[in-house]
Amino acid sequence: MKTRDFFGKFCSLYLWGNLLAMALVVVALGFGVKYGLEFYTHHGEGICVPKLTGMAGKDARLLLSENGLELIVTDSGYNKRLPADCILVQSPGPGTKVKSGHIVYVTVNSPSSPSFAIPDVIDNSSYREAEAKLIAIGFKLLPPKRIVGERDWVYGILSRGRNLSSGDRVSIDAPLTLLIGNGQYGSDEDISYTEPEIIFPEEQEGGFDDYEEETEETEDDFEEVPTESSDAEL
Repeated sequence: MKTRDFFGKFCSLYLWGNLLAMALVVVALGFGVKYGLEFYTHHGEGICVPKLTGMAGKDARLLLSENGLELIVTDSGYNKRLPADCILVQSPGPGTKVKSGHIVYVTVNSPSSPSFAIPDVIDNSSYREAEAKLIAIGFKLLPPKRIVGERDWVYGILSRGRNLSSGDRVSIDAPLTLLIGNGQYGSDEDISYTEPEIIFPEEQEGGFDDYEEETEETEDDFEEVPTESSDAEL
């Protein structure tokens, strides 16, 4: 092939037509992907999430449905100042821009207060330790009641007149009273000890003279009994 024929092919209308067609296809694909994704993902579209906290569950669900959103309950809490089944927490928060069909997760108010198990603090911890554990759980404590026993040692827990045990489940609204020792002990635990009375000779009436006379009298009470060896010598 001559050099003139080789470079002459670059001036062919057929070659340039194919190149132009390929460029148009690439551009069309680029625009198609761009606008297709925007349409599929609703690019530029945003729905403002309304404020749901404090609303009843059914009212919140209806409001979201009118805005093209969904509601799912993921957890429950308890606030005695609010009615049951009202929204306590929502995610995403109010004012957030979301796409149509987005799910809003909420926490609703429980109709009854939750209950928790009493930890192992009875006859197993001091007042300070038991107080810290119970308050961390969320229990409310009344002033402790003092009973006979080791000072500040927890001997029991009362709730509305009922004596509780470790593991009992109690409502978080029920106040607790700790029974702790006052540092005193009952009469059955008192131990009396009497020192023996020792009387020395000089403290007796008559002093050493009486003591010597008593000793001599004691010695006179013994009678010597002769043995066989003594008779043989005689």
